[in-house]
Amino acid sequence: MERIIFYVLALMMIVFAITAVSSRKMLRSVIYLLFVLTGVAGIFFLIDYNFLAAIQLTVYAGGIIVLIIFSVLLVHHIELKLEMAKPTRQVITAIACLLGLAVFLTTIYSYQFNVVENNYTTTTAQIGSKLLSYDAGGFILPFEVISVVLLAAMIGAIVIAKGNKLKDNND
Repeated sequence: MERIIFYVLALMMIVFAITAVSSRKMLRSVIYLLFVLTGVAGIFFLIDYNFLAAIQLTVYAGGIIVLIIFSVLLVHHIELKLEMAKPTRQVITAIACLLGLAVFLTTIYSYQFNVVENNYTTTTAQIGSKLLSYDAGGFILPFEVISVVLLAAMIGAIVIAKGNKLKDNND
């Protein structure tokens, strides 16, 4: 049963990833990306990484997608049609993707994977205490730095997207 669920999730992620990059409408691409990220969370649930799946859903599928949608809405590019790449660039990209897929598959099938029994489980309380710890091995500083970097990236994206509109309003 797990194998069937895995293949369904993998197929869903592949289809929506292809539609996300091939869609010409910005908002549709973001929605397709949401389905890809939800599929990744489904894979995490399938391998019993519940905390990572919850983080995937809340931070990426929830927060980042909402951030992107608000950024798109804020700069009034809701109906922005993305331009298509030239056919030569599409062919080069397809060849590069097929080459990368070939390297990936040969690497995966040439390696002998051994099943390892894992008896150690990490609880959510242990993860939370590490995230909020100031001690060695704690992650409070990187966690706060990442939030500031994300805020700066959003402000920078809005400033770049607004472009000449900001200059016109200041004059």
